[in-house]
Amino acid sequence: MTGRRDLAEMLNPLVQSLIAAELPVLEAHGVSMWGYVVLGALDDGSIRTQVALAEAIGADKTRIIGTLDQLQAAGLITRDPDPLDRRARILAITGEGRAVRRAVRAEIQSNEEQLLARLPETDRHGFLRTADALYRMLREESGAKAPSDRWPVQRKNAAR
Repeated sequence: MTGRRDLAEMLNPLVQSLIAAELPVLEAHGVSMWGYVVLGALDDGSIRTQVALAEAIGADKTRIIGTLDQLQAAGLITRDPDPLDRRARILAITGEGRAVRRAVRAEIQSNEEQLLARLPETDRHGFLRTADALYRMLREESGAKAPSDRWPVQRKNAAR
């Protein structure tokens, strides 16, 4: 197929717009983009050490500590010593953390629905199916680290 734009060229304005729309929602709930990523990873039912969590979300393990400190101070996560290795911490989302994550997600998706509503229904459903299929494919190919799990790494100051 010739003459079409590259996918990154087409999707970049959309992604940038979506991120810009998410920032006020995150701010209203007192979490950073990285905080939301962490809550999402922990809300998947996983309990991870800090190192494993950082690897799973594509974050530098030394830079994620500030985000974890903020989430713990807000009562959104817990970090308990691993009984098998006192140097390691086991992370878990709290009930309040789960509620914040779900509230943020609901607002973000409500905003997304306003954008998607501009498309004809069949295009909207097709776009979402295709986006989900690509997301799942990339997660499987990369061992559960899709580009969407890594994008905050490019925002070097986000976890500080």
